[in-house]
Amino acid sequence: MPSETNTVIGHLVDVQGNLLTATLVEDEQGRVPTITVGDEDITVGQIGSYVVIRQGLVQIIAMVSRMTEQEALAVPTIETPGEPNARLPYAKRIARLTPIGSISTGGHFERGVGQYPTTGAEVHAIGSAEITKMFERFHAEGFAVGALTTHPSIKVSLHATNLFGRHFAILGQTGSGKSWTVASVVQKAVAEMPRAHIIILDLHGEYCWKLKDGKHHYAFDDTIVRHVDARELEIPYWLMTYAELCDLLIDQTDFSAHNQTTVFRDALSEQRLLEGKRIGLERTTLDTPVYFDIGEIRKALEAKNGLVQGATKMVKGPLTGAFDNFLMRLDSKLNDVRYDFLLNPKKRNNSASLSTLLRDFVGLGESKVAVTVIDLSSVPFDVRPTVAAQIGRLAFEFNYWNPEYRDFPIMLICEEAHAYIPRESKSQFAGSRKSMERIAKEGRKYGVGLAVVSQRPHEVSETVLSQCGTFICLRVTNPDDQAYIRKLVPESEGDLVSVLAGLGRGEALVLGEAIPLPTRLIFDKPSPPPNSDDVDFYNKWKGGPEDLDVDEIVKRWRNQER
Repeated sequence: MPSETNTVIGHLVDVQGNLLTATLVEDEQGRVPTITVGDEDITVGQIGSYVVIRQGLVQIIAMVSRMTEQEALAVPTIETPGEPNARLPYAKRIARLTPIGSISTGGHFERGVGQYPTTGAEVHAIGSAEITKMFERFHAEGFAVGALTTHPSIKVSLHATNLFGRHFAILGQTGSGKSWTVASVVQKAVAEMPRAHIIILDLHGEYCWKLKDGKHHYAFDDTIVRHVDARELEIPYWLMTYAELCDLLIDQTDFSAHNQTTVFRDALSEQRLLEGKRIGLERTTLDTPVYFDIGEIRKALEAKNGLVQGATKMVKGPLTGAFDNFLMRLDSKLNDVRYDFLLNPKKRNNSASLSTLLRDFVGLGESKVAVTVIDLSSVPFDVRPTVAAQIGRLAFEFNYWNPEYRDFPIMLICEEAHAYIPRESKSQFAGSRKSMERIAKEGRKYGVGLAVVSQRPHEVSETVLSQCGTFICLRVTNPDDQAYIRKLVPESEGDLVSVLAGLGRGEALVLGEAIPLPTRLIFDKPSPPPNSDDVDFYNKWKGGPEDLDVDEIVKRWRNQER
């Protein structure tokens, strides 16, 4: 550590559990001086910068979270003859410091504070050498993603196992750089760990899109990524659980919903038992992932819905008409070509096709890849939660039944998570919410990690976010979102959330287990970048196209092709 004589910047005047207050040393002109540590000049009091508080054997590392001025009184150095000493007001600079760790007697940084200093303790500036030492232990088992905002020469690495294995969240408002951050993190991770297995749910087609010449552009090198349109992948209805099928096909507000649920259960159980026997399964349950013909389910319910044989003629039975709404709802979806990938699969129409689906799903297809991007942008909005639930459940079930799960960890990245993992319990999202919450609570045991990406943190399931071990917080100005994030992060780091409103694009405050201490950093620019740049209104309105091929737009709309 540098000598104390030239690094003192202030003294503690107030000590609380998660907040320390210090008055800063000033020069003769009443200014806070620039401190020289080694060969670098450090501007005292920068938000997000680190300081060390020393008192005897106690050494606490803290981050500057606020700078303010407070009016005080002082005795002037020159007395006026014949007049009593006058006291003049002047501004005293106050720094609010958030304690984040301590330096052990061996000189190593440790998270948490065991012994607090008392008022009067000296606050010292620290230079790049000391900061680098605090971060260096994460370089060996991590991957570099960017640089410190306050010290651009210092690279920051995220601990891979802590980041991916204990779930993480990327939170920030529109335009703050969420997709940029996702692309950067994934690119850096795969470069360091080429046998990664990452699945990205892409709701807006940001990671693969068509250029004007018809060619595709990817946010990742095409040697490491496989881009799949969810409709072409085909995640068929017969892979869905009984509960998920009920969510899709039965309106729980229907007065006959309980009858529909019971009869549907019996018909589904019969069909799955028949298929289980055909392929030689010893045990088949209501949720066993085997093929069944949904047309046979329809026939069974239609038979229950019709007239029954009476003594002399056909009469109404106890369930006659009870399935009218169910059959109408099912037929509507079966006849809608938008749902073909789900209800009328062309290639996933037998039990044997499950193995090839899972291979494609986790990057073990004909060309083995580290990243699988599943594009949901062309999927009808009302079934996106169902498809997202299927993908999440398949990822979990794959490793749950994989005897080598410890050697084959999987990462699921959920873009725009608020759209299908909501905080409020709505029947439309019950399946996807339950699926993702199960991964959040149990996935770590089976090598399934979850990443939540959202521009509306306070609308995302609190159960999911509370299980995240690392928070990558980009610019957030909404007070409700800031308050929600403050509740989620450790109490000692909650005061740091106030800096979120002032972050630039691609700049983040990283908190949690993947980083040795709370860090304000700039993520490296992804190369290639995702398709997430803002539309240039000024130049396009100034000199954009005078006309468009509207017929082509109509054709794409009708064919559901982007």
